[in-house]
Amino acid sequence: MSGARRPPGAPRPRLLYSDDHGVIRDHPLLWALGEGGGDPQPLGAIRRSPSAALAMPRGSDLFLLPGRTPLGWHPGRRQIVPFAHDAEGRPVHAVACFLAPAHTAALLAAYETRPGAPVLPLYSYAAVGFARGRYWTAAQRVDSDPRQDPWRFDLQAVRRGVAAALEDDPQNALLQQLRRCALEYQCRAAQNFYLGRHEAPLPISTACNARCLGCISLQADGRFKAAHERLGRAPSAAEIARVAAGHIARVPQAVVSFGQGCEGEPLLMRDLIRDAIRAIRARTRAGTINLNSNASLPDLVEELAILGLDSLRVSLNSARAELYRIYFRPQGYDFAAVVESMRAMRRCGRFVSLNLFYFPGVTDRWEEIEALGDLIARCGVGMVQLRNLNIDPELYRAQLPPGVAGAGVGLSAFLQELRRRAPHLQLGYFNPPKERYATWPSPGGDTRDRA
Repeated sequence: MSGARRPPGAPRPRLLYSDDHGVIRDHPLLWALGEGGGDPQPLGAIRRSPSAALAMPRGSDLFLLPGRTPLGWHPGRRQIVPFAHDAEGRPVHAVACFLAPAHTAALLAAYETRPGAPVLPLYSYAAVGFARGRYWTAAQRVDSDPRQDPWRFDLQAVRRGVAAALEDDPQNALLQQLRRCALEYQCRAAQNFYLGRHEAPLPISTACNARCLGCISLQADGRFKAAHERLGRAPSAAEIARVAAGHIARVPQAVVSFGQGCEGEPLLMRDLIRDAIRAIRARTRAGTINLNSNASLPDLVEELAILGLDSLRVSLNSARAELYRIYFRPQGYDFAAVVESMRAMRRCGRFVSLNLFYFPGVTDRWEEIEALGDLIARCGVGMVQLRNLNIDPELYRAQLPPGVAGAGVGLSAFLQELRRRAPHLQLGYFNPPKERYATWPSPGGDTRDRA
């Protein structure tokens, strides 16, 4: 156990706990712990280590973790101790941080789960503590782009944008879905669209060919509730083109993206996505058309690239086929198809990024780093976007083979190693416009242009 020593000036956050009513307090003695697959460690122990403390980012949330006893570090005994009851003998619960966009957790909350505790809903659960009058967590900001910083959103302006768009095109099914996303689900991408900036989401798919363990739009087994309902009615190609071309016309370096959290897999809407891209490109050659996808249909991906698709962002929890299958639970495709889709994009001279679901103690282990480095090189990946894997940590670990989860190198060392292996690689959180990635170093790979 490291953590008894710390450099001068480093914070030493104290353990946070909650009562049954969600009232959060800090413990006067115990230090906050975080865990990354190995032994839990105190936050803020060593600068540049996995436990290095970051002031909790503005726009983050604190969560009560029901049925989970927080673990703290007792500096006098120099050991980890559970804190199960407050001074009045009432049971307490662990507390975690759900990070603001563009931040990735280096350590998860440390706790013991009591019998009968419910499965946690689909959020990420970063370690958090309290010191010097503020909250601290173990995380890094991985993208400086402010496009989803929560304080930049005026909900009254969003509502005005919704009203104006639907007044101009009241029957547009895509605009109606985006209204629900912006106002009911508080989706920042949809809100940005109605504010006339950044990236416009284009949800189109009512079906999916994966059964992701952490799917946020469909949870058929009922162990926990999906974050929102999956899209029920697909828009037409003409409706999609009107929305996309309008966004491109009014936003400099605009991005429009198929594949959102409120839908299934857009590649399954073969004719619709073909016709939509044709219709958008018939209206304008400007703007970046992006596809967020599981990349399960390489022949279609290549066809779309020829029609005008500019970039592909592929979601992965792992660069190893066996771990990929455990989380995505693909239906009718395999990991080889995902790899071939990326290679097809590169053959067409298009841009490829990874939407990597980072999980401390799995993603940052050497076996995964080796596999990820190889995948980046083989497929000409130009960017890795780091997302926190939104899932109950125990649920995820329970699905993994023995020995897969354990002590990792930590987020900072993981990022440094990726940069060492692929100096061209960009790291971030958001889809870049083509005007930006055109200036980046070439990722290599097969870039023969068939368009």
